[in-house]
Amino acid sequence: MLELVTRVDSDQIDKSKQYDTLTLPYELRIRGRLKATTDQGQDVGLFLDRGPVMRHGDLLGTSSGEIIQVRAADEPVTTAYIENGLPLGRLCYHLGNRHVSLAIGSDSDGRHWVRFAPDYVLEELAELLGATLIHHEAPFDPESGAYAQAGREHAHSHSHDHSHSHSHNDGHTHDEGSIHNDGHKHAH
Repeated sequence: MLELVTRVDSDQIDKSKQYDTLTLPYELRIRGRLKATTDQGQDVGLFLDRGPVMRHGDLLGTSSGEIIQVRAADEPVTTAYIENGLPLGRLCYHLGNRHVSLAIGSDSDGRHWVRFAPDYVLEELAELLGATLIHHEAPFDPESGAYAQAGREHAHSHSHDHSHSHSHNDGHTHDEGSIHNDGHKHAH
């Protein structure tokens, strides 16, 4: 079994040294540890740093020096086509506000789209915002998010261990969805 142990910068290697490819769906490309089989049938074990998502085209190095290229597998997706500009911005905002992974792009004919895992609630929202939906299989390589640097994702944890209860014995009221001094929005 080949051990995939490093992420390799494509600028640092001769691409003719690529040994094989590893095609994985998004849900497996977010993992740093797994056993898999390359596209040429070689068993591999991933022993990578946790946190960064393996992106389509990323290169991984084995402990013995071979280079494996990651490929995004075709998987069931919903692609929402929508007009560029404000309609696309609104769609991205409302879908992103639901904290789901989104891929954003355009076809060679200039049609803009937002791609996500099939979900009837998101699909209904997209249609309400003017999108035309297509259900199909395609590579899913979502945006890396605001915490990515130089095309790399970094683990980000956001803990909510503090209490969200507040005493309201001070004689004033809050409107629904008011902002408190802890910076979080609270419904009352």
